[in-house]
Amino acid sequence: MFSSNETHIIKFLQPKNIAILLIIPLSLFCSITVFNPVMIINSYSQEETIKLTAIFAEPKERWDILVEKALEKLNEIHPDKKIQIEYSVLPYSDTRTQILTAMAGKSELDLVSLDQIWLGEFAEAGFLTDITEKTKVWNKSSDWYENNWLGGIYNDKVYGIWAWTDVRALWYWKDLLNQSGLSPEKLKTWDGYLQGFKILSEKLTDKNIQPIHLTSANHVPDMWYPYLWMLDGNILELRDGHPSKGKYWFPTYNSKQGVLALEFLRDQINAGIKPQINHFWGQEFADKKFAVMLEGSWILGHFPKEEWKNLKEKIGLITMFPVPNNTTKTSTMMGGWLFSIPETSKHKDLTWELITIMLDPEVLMPMLLKQGYLPTQKSIAEGNYSKEMKSTIPYYEELISLIPYAKGRPNIPEYPQIADHIRTAIEEVYQGADPKQSLDKAVEDSMKVLGWK
Repeated sequence: MFSSNETHIIKFLQPKNIAILLIIPLSLFCSITVFNPVMIINSYSQEETIKLTAIFAEPKERWDILVEKALEKLNEIHPDKKIQIEYSVLPYSDTRTQILTAMAGKSELDLVSLDQIWLGEFAEAGFLTDITEKTKVWNKSSDWYENNWLGGIYNDKVYGIWAWTDVRALWYWKDLLNQSGLSPEKLKTWDGYLQGFKILSEKLTDKNIQPIHLTSANHVPDMWYPYLWMLDGNILELRDGHPSKGKYWFPTYNSKQGVLALEFLRDQINAGIKPQINHFWGQEFADKKFAVMLEGSWILGHFPKEEWKNLKEKIGLITMFPVPNNTTKTSTMMGGWLFSIPETSKHKDLTWELITIMLDPEVLMPMLLKQGYLPTQKSIAEGNYSKEMKSTIPYYEELISLIPYAKGRPNIPEYPQIADHIRTAIEEVYQGADPKQSLDKAVEDSMKVLGWK
């Protein structure tokens, strides 16, 4: 038998009263609203909202297609979360500066699209997240073309994934060449290219159509590099004896190969081809303002999708840059965009997951097919997915065949400045300067930037 007091104690020590005993001491030190059992239950029943932020480069349509599909899949994987993404799409000329400004200001930013040439600059500044270990776990690197995978590496660490690529090639309007009596074969050599311009000039005088396009926009070095490379020249090479780094990159683009390549641009000017300051990435060709144009494979995106099926009847493609002679192997340049995670991101794991979804062939393919971009993944380019690519994108197989001849630009931190030096040299030659003198002067500036002087 229990005493009266003991009986009261036992009755009080029921589960509901024990809970009260536990709550009362805590309430002395904490706000009762925080420990309200109902409030705790409600907080777990609500979805966690996460907003990712990103900066991409135009055109906007490609990101709208890609992000919508990837975000939908990411939310399916995480039903306990409500994941949103807010992204800005900027003109190419503004993208690098805006991303640098955001990162330097420690702005919260989760995902960016980087031109391959910017990677070293951003990584060296500490603005990018090292995703090397994540890519090892992912284990997809062998599916990438080697040059495309290497394009995301700086100092032996992975800072970006090259999502899609492009190649430059020679496009022409078949009817305009036919009316002029010009065989496309003639355009394959330097001499034939210049002769083709004269033939087209005589026949197109009353059509308000310019014969051949020659770029003079900011990316003009990109359209010069293939001539340098086909002659076995290089923009840079590693050399010993650097004053502070021992072995580092040295500018070699003023070699005899570089001079010959720039002389061909000079010869185009002397023949009467007008350099175009304004550039619309192939829209000017699609509008039939030029009969012939060296331009990227993205040019297909300027034609209505419903015309793609019969586009080859109107538009011709020569998968090369003109070569000095028929014994020279052509070259071309490969560009494209990397996905990178800024160091300021507070959602690195989730952003990495989003990137892997965006690169999933099922997610990426609809955008590639819409825009006419080329894949960096072999499984898309050559595997089971290639059948749809071949049946949808005009000249797909021909464009893919150029990848072995394609090179990428250096991604060292100093490259943007070096490209400016080369651009200045080319513009000087357009104005009548000597190619060798202009390149020599540019190399002097590049040596200073690279620390050789």
